[in-house]
Amino acid sequence: MRGFIAIVTVAALSTLLQGCGGASGKSYQDPGPRALPSGESCDSIRGQLNRLDSKGVPAQVERASSGGSLSAGQRADVDRYNQLLNQYLGARCHV
Repeated sequence: MRGFIAIVTVAALSTLLQGCGGASGKSYQDPGPRALPSGESCDSIRGQLNRLDSKGVPAQVERASSGGSLSAGQRADVDRYNQLLNQYLGARCHV
């Protein structure tokens, strides 16, 4: 009896997880890398991220994400860091 319950449970979970694959039933298709803004390159964005890293902006990002308060200048740095990171990752510069 215990084995039967285990099999039924596994079958039910398998069915439920298959439904999580996508509402349309289609498999996910990667949209590919996004184009960088005009005049930017992976190296230039990486350089800007490195400068912000040296200013301690990643710690400010953590503070902001945990609900901590930031000055207007710190908030601007955090926003710029997030924007650059999205561009860097979206263009697949890290690959």
